[in-house]
Amino acid sequence: MSDIEREVHAVAERAKDAAADLAPLSRAVKDEALLAMAHALVEHAESIVAANAEDTARARENGQSEAMIDRLSLSVERIEAVADAVREIVELPDPVGEVVRGKVLPNGLELHQIRVPLGVIGIIYEGRPNVTADAAALCLKSGNAALLRGSSSAYSSNTRIVEVLRGALAKTGVPVDAVQLVPGASRDSAQALMRARGLVDVLIPRGGGALIQAVVRDSTVPVIETGEGNCHVYVDAAADLDKALDVAVNAKTQRYSTCNTAETLLVHKNVADAFLPDVLRRLRELGVTVHGDPKVRSYDTEVVEATEEDWSTEYLSADLAVKVVDSLDDAVAHIRRYSTAHTEAIVTDSQAAARRFVARVDSAAVMVNASTRFTDGGEFGFGAEIGISTQKLHARGPMGLPEMTSTKYVVTGDGHVR
Repeated sequence: MSDIEREVHAVAERAKDAAADLAPLSRAVKDEALLAMAHALVEHAESIVAANAEDTARARENGQSEAMIDRLSLSVERIEAVADAVREIVELPDPVGEVVRGKVLPNGLELHQIRVPLGVIGIIYEGRPNVTADAAALCLKSGNAALLRGSSSAYSSNTRIVEVLRGALAKTGVPVDAVQLVPGASRDSAQALMRARGLVDVLIPRGGGALIQAVVRDSTVPVIETGEGNCHVYVDAAADLDKALDVAVNAKTQRYSTCNTAETLLVHKNVADAFLPDVLRRLRELGVTVHGDPKVRSYDTEVVEATEEDWSTEYLSADLAVKVVDSLDDAVAHIRRYSTAHTEAIVTDSQAAARRFVARVDSAAVMVNASTRFTDGGEFGFGAEIGISTQKLHARGPMGLPEMTSTKYVVTGDGHVR
């Protein structure tokens, strides 16, 4: 075992012990700790900003784009917003101990299935240092110990934030090791976390597709896939075209860098003449580059020729792939071939078409006459989320606090034997 593996295993061991102590704590104790964390973030905002300045300086030296530097940057105002987000988690219900189902068996045994923490959650994430506080708070509220492995680009910021959070926990009834930063900034430390099976209960990657797939491929710890979104909007033959225009434009342009942003627009051939000129004009006015098939290009000479790669690309930019399809079933076939199973939308006034689309599209969220941008824990009324799961095991869709728990069965008898 290498030195970095020993260091990672040591923090994982401490996290495992902390998780055992954290699991039975009451909501009141956990909420008190969360409020202490929020207060500490504001109190030490200047030192966090100073540490963040080291990261942004390195980013500029390394030629990072201004967009990436903006994602990395923290200010006192941004830290106050992070603290507010932690306070919002305090207001959310505690899922731990919730009875999922219960009954008395014919033999008199009382059976209850209750929610329990997952245990030790490792989170591997990119760029944004605000995730450090968000993830720590969500894990704590759901009774889990957090092992945080941010990107090397934010190492100074993440180190200082974790120091502040742990300092706050030291004054509460929550074990300090419930929040830890995984040591090291090299790929070796991330690899050691991915292979700490038996010490880490689950890994959640947050970032781009390359990061997510690397964690899924290399990890021996169970992984919940989150985030990658090649999302589609399909405009049906029976669509209200005014609604379709608003939904399609919002799904693409409300924000470019999110996983629930639409990356492909599919248009039924029967409404292409009436719909495409308007939507292409609106998109062009908003600075979107359209990558279209030959039929789409016939409506606008500025449309770029779409390649096979475009249909499977999560752009996260002002780019959109657009295709004319012959039928609803053709749209569904395209989605099933290229989608990452995140979010798909249909715009239609036909209940039959909506039902068929919903039944045949196999994604975490399916929207009917609504933008893909609504796939979000806050928009769904869940409060904060750790990410959006695109897999089928354990959790699917926005992962709120209940999705950060497992269950166990409690069986109570009176000397029963079998």
